[in-house]
Amino acid sequence: MTTLDDPTLRTQLSALNRALRDLHKQLIHLETQYFGAVGSPLEQLQLITNHPQFAWLQKLSGLMAQLDERLEDEQAISVDEAKAFRQALEMLIGPCEEGDQEFRAKYNALLHDGPELVMAHGAVRKVLAGIG
Repeated sequence: MTTLDDPTLRTQLSALNRALRDLHKQLIHLETQYFGAVGSPLEQLQLITNHPQFAWLQKLSGLMAQLDERLEDEQAISVDEAKAFRQALEMLIGPCEEGDQEFRAKYNALLHDGPELVMAHGAVRKVLAGIG
């Protein structure tokens, strides 16, 4: 397993983490607009975690949680680990052809509905391009 002793890889994954947070926020914002009025932040959280309309986002949320946990660990991050995060994300948001088609269909539909989401997607793709 190859590791990088300099902080470059951790910096790249931290940038990816920030970009993913913005992407996730934009996805939730658009999906909530389609769902309708939600109420309090607690009601919104319950909706996002429990309602079937938002279930598809749990795959991205899970990857983000894994990335958070890995960044909290102070051990060196291997190039293989970073590539694995990149590949997992590319299976969801592209360009990997054999990716999660159900997620991709919903994701791509939302990409057409929000310029902020397109910008967030571009930011994630830019960071991913620098990993591996």
